[in-house]
Amino acid sequence: MVETIEALVDGGMATGGPPLGPALGPMGINIKDVIDKINEQTKVFEGMKVPVKVHINTTDKTFDIEVGTPPTSSLIKKELNIEKGSSSSKTEKVGDLTMDQVKRIVEMKGDNILGNTIENAVKEILGTCVSMGVTVEGENPQDLQRMIDEGKINL
Repeated sequence: MVETIEALVDGGMATGGPPLGPALGPMGINIKDVIDKINEQTKVFEGMKVPVKVHINTTDKTFDIEVGTPPTSSLIKKELNIEKGSSSSKTEKVGDLTMDQVKRIVEMKGDNILGNTIENAVKEILGTCVSMGVTVEGENPQDLQRMIDEGKINL
């Protein structure tokens, strides 16, 4: 039988305390091993909350870790080193990403991004930039989305 425990942990900084420790304790597995594996797999998301699922085989006490990705807005904020997006995204800009940073966010999202091509995935990130008041290489993200559609930007 497999039990699944879901938790939101700090990337690379999970501990044996709540929320994981109390949930893992009754399962009879080595909590330190689970925490170490979670921290290893989430260190790239340091400073962000990361959804994690721990699948535990209650028969042989083995476990498997499934790491989700933080929301796109959190990844953008981390890249820009800002606390929050703009409260008025049309008039107030809070930061400017490079196209390399946008591509890095696409890589971090991995399979959790809806775009089935690099162009669509980048356009998805650009859409989040619009709502957050973030420009990309000094340009309005909507203009860049249009340029990708027109083939003026090659990724």
